[in-house]
Amino acid sequence: MKIFVYAMREFDELKYYEECRKKYGITFDYTTAYPDMDNVALAEGCDGVSVITNPIGKEMLRAFSERGVKYLSTRSIGYEHIDVEEAYRLGIRVCHASYSPNSVANYTIMLMLMACRNIQYILEKSRLQDYSLGGKIGKELSLCTVGVIGTGRIGERLIEHLSGFGCRILAYDLCKKDSVKRYAEYVELERLYQESDIITLHIPGMEENYHMLNEETFGKMKEGVILINAARGMLVDTDALIGALESGRVGFAALDTVEEEYGLYYLNREGDIIANRRRAILGAFPNVILSPHMAFYTQQAVSDMVGKTVEAMVCLAKGEETPLEVRR
Repeated sequence: MKIFVYAMREFDELKYYEECRKKYGITFDYTTAYPDMDNVALAEGCDGVSVITNPIGKEMLRAFSERGVKYLSTRSIGYEHIDVEEAYRLGIRVCHASYSPNSVANYTIMLMLMACRNIQYILEKSRLQDYSLGGKIGKELSLCTVGVIGTGRIGERLIEHLSGFGCRILAYDLCKKDSVKRYAEYVELERLYQESDIITLHIPGMEENYHMLNEETFGKMKEGVILINAARGMLVDTDALIGALESGRVGFAALDTVEEEYGLYYLNREGDIIANRRRAILGAFPNVILSPHMAFYTQQAVSDMVGKTVEAMVCLAKGEETPLEVRR
């Protein structure tokens, strides 16, 4: 089986593809560039193509299909950037990644602690040798009510880890798990909004979840609520969030992902004029943390993202089932 890899990160992914070459007997070639209509021909004669979170629409899928591509994998859990219906219409089977839920769960707790203890402001003042206490008082995570929206693999692992802090945990998901009920109380969204001191998002970026947090839902939350988003930027209406920060309804926002981040995150844009005004506004708030979609980024997760997507394509090529195939 031959695979072509787009947006290869030579500094961290390449060694795992070399391991897959030995383990599964595949051959692969790659480019560090993202796929576009100018480089789609690089996949000529390949059975599978691996991409990351860049848009893969009808025109590109047709171009891949014309060049013999039968399998398309994305090295991400989310696959909303791929036109899955068109892929299957063309006979291209799609799979996505699965990786250690500890990566995002750990990072989310780090963001919670940073927000609770106002660490960004403390460090900024320390660099100026201002070691006074004024304006730096924090709150204890252990005394907070944390609302977790989404109890998939990541949300469930987060809740398990949060239980060690002794905080009260509320959870919302359409599919309730007995394993989650050991540590958290499932409630309706309305109650979660009203009672949570911290709200964290762990749901997929799907059309029905677009701007799930908006002006109306922010209005239902506690004054000074802490918002954590290490899931998908499109879940939060950025304009509404800016308004909620200005009014004090949201007391702190720690955002690992924002709207319109494609073409920005994972690239070196140092010295560029970046056309993303809303992100610039968010970055001007002293009570906002912006990290560039890094919650997943651990050695274990990168190994999983490469290894499991290659394994999924190999399974499909052999006519075997894989839980990582995207079902329509």
